[in-house]
Amino acid sequence: MMPGQRLQGCRSLHLNEDNGRFVLLAVLIVLYLLCGAAVFSAIERPSELRAQGRWNGTLLNFSETFNISLQDLNSFLREYEAAIAAGIRADALRPRWDFTGAFYFVGTVVSTIGG
Repeated sequence: MMPGQRLQGCRSLHLNEDNGRFVLLAVLIVLYLLCGAAVFSAIERPSELRAQGRWNGTLLNFSETFNISLQDLNSFLREYEAAIAAGIRADALRPRWDFTGAFYFVGTVVSTIGG
């Protein structure tokens, strides 16, 4: 190979100073996020497992008390969650998206995001 020649593959790996800083910043941000996720998971996971255990005990107790199979109870709860997500309320004093609720939502969006 001649002294003035380079391999073609090395040219694509060459980063100028600004691009190098950007890549370094991106790598540091990703590492920061990964460390944060690991810490958050280590702190919150045990609490989540305890809550799940309590909930499973409550479901089992309810199922045995009212003679309902766990499968039927879980099916009902999935339907209930879907209804809540759709905005259906058990105590429908007023519709969720009446004019006042819609006005409040629009005001919140405009004041938060800007108009």
